[in-house]
Amino acid sequence: MDKRIIVTGGAGFIGSNLLCYLHERYPETNFLNIDKLSYASDLSYLGAIKDSNRYTFKKLDIVDRNAVRDIIQTFKPDGVFHLAAESHVDNSIKGPEPFIQSNVVGTFNMLEECRRFWQQDEKVHRFLHVSTDEVYGTLGDEGAFSEETPYAPNSPYSASKAGSDFIVRSYYHTYGMNVVTTNCSNNFGPHQHDEKLIPTVIRTALQGKDIPVYGRGENVRDWLYVLDHCEALDLAYQEGRAGETYVIGGNNEWKNIDLVRKICDILNEECPGDSVSDYNELITFVTDRPGHDFRYAIDASKIKRELGWSPSAAFEDHLRETIRWYIKRYQK
Repeated sequence: MDKRIIVTGGAGFIGSNLLCYLHERYPETNFLNIDKLSYASDLSYLGAIKDSNRYTFKKLDIVDRNAVRDIIQTFKPDGVFHLAAESHVDNSIKGPEPFIQSNVVGTFNMLEECRRFWQQDEKVHRFLHVSTDEVYGTLGDEGAFSEETPYAPNSPYSASKAGSDFIVRSYYHTYGMNVVTTNCSNNFGPHQHDEKLIPTVIRTALQGKDIPVYGRGENVRDWLYVLDHCEALDLAYQEGRAGETYVIGGNNEWKNIDLVRKICDILNEECPGDSVSDYNELITFVTDRPGHDFRYAIDASKIKRELGWSPSAAFEDHLRETIRWYIKRYQK
């Protein structure tokens, strides 16, 4: 019997990559993409599957409880990959309310309506909740986040994701719901919205504009290729233990300034500028954002030990592929 899977936020960056990945990997599965089509969504990313008879799109805001109930009752999912979320830290600082609504209330709505529907039958169901390493706060020069790291969110965005993580946890311990949570490091790859760091560097460089870097660019992030992340999410959904959390990282730490310079160096090779001989000359340091966490790093030994996943080692190849994708996008 064909399985039926809902992916929330499937027109976003990670969600669209995940849907295309799953659609190809599981030819017996039907997929429903739920997305409210915010500014960060783009259905064109799903062009490869949009005409498939195993793929359906439904415009829906998960904050709308009645709409969530209707779609769950109609589609009758066997499982859910829950990615729908407001995700841009700067936007959460300017206006936190949408983050509380989408990330906390929306997650509750999905959990509760799935729980009510799934308790009506004896089939095995699963709810995979996709979260962020930002819930753990910040690190110094050493150490790494693991599944045992205490939560210490420092922005409205990370606080809202922490809240959603705790709600998911409670549904396992209170109701025995078959949930798994993942917390990932910074993703990169095709389909990412223009506001994020790597697309911003590429876009502004190609436009000959100043490339903004917060503070002195000393903040450190662990970068995870989005298709490596999709593979990890698939494994966590299929084989992860109910009630467990798995942190997912790229084992690939970069200072922001070093990554920006690396992107500029690749751009110099791939798309030499007309008005600037070296894109590095456009780097401009700007006022740091409030509460800017210094460093994130992931100890992903648990998911490697239990599920056999580890990130690919081809960071520079993936970064170059990503830059080429954005060059085509911005030069249309």
